[in-house]
Amino acid sequence: MARMSLQSAVFPGTFDPFTLGHLDLVRRARGLFAELTVAVAQHPTKDGLFDVHERVALIEESLAGLDSVHVTTFEGLAVDGCRSLGAQVLLRGLRGTIDLEYERPMALSNRAMAPEIETVFLLPASETAHISSTLVRQIARLGGDASTFVPGPVLRALHKRFPESKSHD
Repeated sequence: MARMSLQSAVFPGTFDPFTLGHLDLVRRARGLFAELTVAVAQHPTKDGLFDVHERVALIEESLAGLDSVHVTTFEGLAVDGCRSLGAQVLLRGLRGTIDLEYERPMALSNRAMAPEIETVFLLPASETAHISSTLVRQIARLGGDASTFVPGPVLRALHKRFPESKSHD
């Protein structure tokens, strides 16, 4: 079997919003790949908390100072996004068995469509494994404190969107 060099990876997702769990995966993936692109999925029929341009800006601000990490957008299939970016790896996070049940058939389908692109799964740090964007949106909408779940730029944006939300700042 040929040895594959892990040069470039794409971490796709909606990132609505970008969480400390996402940030943890990005930081650790930087040590594994020469280049990492966080690819924000565009869903024209899906209304998000933040639009795609806001999400890109928040992620860029959250990743300020991290070398070899880029942020872009994509539409369509993640494997097509990988191909267009010249990436050999599709990076995904697995928080638990529910994520695995969702990600496994997707990874197998991606392999069937793009055998040259390898899916790599990373487990989150134990302190961020419970965080999801859905949870963060719910906390913010209900006026809770999301400060232990998201980077500072995202927290500030949540406070603008939901002024009644709390913070330990």
